[in-house]
Amino acid sequence: MTKERPILFSGAMVRAILDGRKTQTRRVMSERHRYHFIEASGDLTLCPYGQPGDRLYVREAWAQPVPLDPGPTFYRADYPDNVLGKYENLPPAVAITWKPSIHMPRALSRILLEITAVRIERLRQISLDDCLAEGIDTEGPDYSEGENYSNAGSPVSAERWAFSTLWNSTGGDWEANPWVWVVEFRRATS
Repeated sequence: MTKERPILFSGAMVRAILDGRKTQTRRVMSERHRYHFIEASGDLTLCPYGQPGDRLYVREAWAQPVPLDPGPTFYRADYPDNVLGKYENLPPAVAITWKPSIHMPRALSRILLEITAVRIERLRQISLDDCLAEGIDTEGPDYSEGENYSNAGSPVSAERWAFSTLWNSTGGDWEANPWVWVVEFRRATS
């Protein structure tokens, strides 16, 4: 039976999903799951994000007028681009009281993902292709094609450098090299 669960993404990662650049996410495996995974000899059904065929609805920062003044839902990740031309006198993003993604109800989620694969690995085992599938910004300051970066004294590719920078910016610790759930997905239509 297909299940549906929420998943949080930052604004940058929501934009990457909307642009079609992000088709994977890595989430740190809890100690409890790691223990049970090892004891269960690799049983991937323990993944808290689901199994292939299950769906994830994306929670993101959002805003909505007060209940007495019903109106559209705005999404922080691509505001005002997602509403330009539809409304007049749009306030600047800093003037809007954005609600945190954790509080987004299912009914307001605009992005639905279908899980296509689940696996576990150490964070730093990520391949160059997987770095790109994580939605790194190949036009951003953390990516410069052809340059070599050093990580703990060893040269690393621009893709791995950009992903490690992204990982650390979300509160993760690249150097800790935790076990992670790798969840691959595609956009679902309904």
